[in-house]
Amino acid sequence: MSNLNKIALQILSNGKGILAADESTATMTNRLDSVGVHSNEMNRLLFRETLFSSLSMKECIGGVILYDETIKQKTSTGKTIPEFINSTGSLTGIKVDTGAKMLAGSKQEKITEGLDGLRERLKSYYELGARFTKWRGVYSISEKYPSKLAISANAHALARYAALVQEAGMVPIIEPEVLMDGNHSASDCFNKTSEVIKKCFEELVLNNIDLKGIILKPNMILSGTNSSEKISAEEIAELTLECLKNNVPSSVPGIAFLSGGQTEIEAVENLNSINIKNNTDFIMTFSYGRALQQSALKFWSKDINNIIGTQEIFDHRAKMCSLAAQGKWSKNLENSK
Repeated sequence: MSNLNKIALQILSNGKGILAADESTATMTNRLDSVGVHSNEMNRLLFRETLFSSLSMKECIGGVILYDETIKQKTSTGKTIPEFINSTGSLTGIKVDTGAKMLAGSKQEKITEGLDGLRERLKSYYELGARFTKWRGVYSISEKYPSKLAISANAHALARYAALVQEAGMVPIIEPEVLMDGNHSASDCFNKTSEVIKKCFEELVLNNIDLKGIILKPNMILSGTNSSEKISAEEIAELTLECLKNNVPSSVPGIAFLSGGQTEIEAVENLNSINIKNNTDFIMTFSYGRALQQSALKFWSKDINNIIGTQEIFDHRAKMCSLAAQGKWSKNLENSK
């Protein structure tokens, strides 16, 4: 077993998943503004430290993805954030792309940037304590999109990123996100997501990536947010599993789904259905941001010094996600809080 494979399995195994706490300063400011909390470095750190010191970190969270600001901060106890996260048994990850910009040659689509200087940044992040990384490619669905250009350009960027990350001794999260926005059907999402993931793995193989040392972070197969079509969690699970079985090589150790605009309950119910029906060798778990944090953030905003109350809310969400990662979640357990 390679060291990269060990890292990936440590993050994903035993019902654990990933807390995506890698919101940029601008995104975190929007989140805090939405609940009436002033966004400054101290408040951003206070909220994140509250989550990182929760009881569920040891049982439910195998990895935490950070933003550049956070990985360089220290906790109230004087430990660096990576030291603090590692003390819970979780591993530290870092978002390394610099965001999605308009794709030249396509008026409506985006390409993720950040390859310039990445080798040097990865070296410094490794020294700070990071052992895995994240890069997100985004694709919109319509009759015309995603175009072959967007699919190819983003797959190429993801593969070049992955090669540099593995060279630096870290596990790359490969995140091709086909967005929920639009009125497309689940069938459209299935076809487009299949095309996107297939192209990603073609590029990863071409770039000599050790597929046992990556984590795939895809969207689930869902109808568009404006679609009149409503499909059940069971149908979502069947379509998602079929898409992944058809397009993801069996050597990949695990898949950590993004929540991508789903509610907290939808994100756990759909993950639970996927795990109940999972007839693959892939670990199927979560890499959630809002679906893990939103309820805790709303509660915390009423009194930012109510640490224990905020942690109780977060612990319940983390526990529900962990149960869903094992196919053991239920509405009764959800409502038992």
